[in-house]
Amino acid sequence: MSARKEFKVSVSKDNLVFAAAHFITFAGHRCETLHGHNYRTRVIVEGGLDPEAHYVLDFAELKHLMKRLTDKIDHKVLLPLQNPKIQVREEGDSVAVAVAGRPRYVFPRGDCALLPIPNTTVEMLAQYLAGRVCRELSGGAWGGGTVALRAIEVEVEENFGQSATYRESL
Repeated sequence: MSARKEFKVSVSKDNLVFAAAHFITFAGHRCETLHGHNYRTRVIVEGGLDPEAHYVLDFAELKHLMKRLTDKIDHKVLLPLQNPKIQVREEGDSVAVAVAGRPRYVFPRGDCALLPIPNTTVEMLAQYLAGRVCRELSGGAWGGGTVALRAIEVEVEENFGQSATYRESL
């Protein structure tokens, strides 16, 4: 029986960052105040080698993809759309945010990233970004290739020494 050969490529660059404001809800009725972080990201993709190019994935394509995804949430207020404690409502050019039914914030729509997640924790941000990377890579938007990718992992760091990693087998 021959062993399945797997390779892993990782991208973590100084420009794969985003600065964003957020707040999270905790168990019970507690909600933290709006604040910001300078987030850093890292992505790892696992799979076999492309038989012609002898790589898992072109680093340039992976860097470009992650840069595009982090740019979309850079300098934004991150708002979760799937949190039962937080109501996010678009009103023309504004976004109104209520917590537990009480008005809390109104932001310009262009300053917000409305995310399909239950909370803006680093765990959920890592899962969200991993899902976006998966969809784009499986859709062939990364420039082709014949390798079946087997896993993706995304790490999001909100402060030095504070990060969360999400891993998904494909």
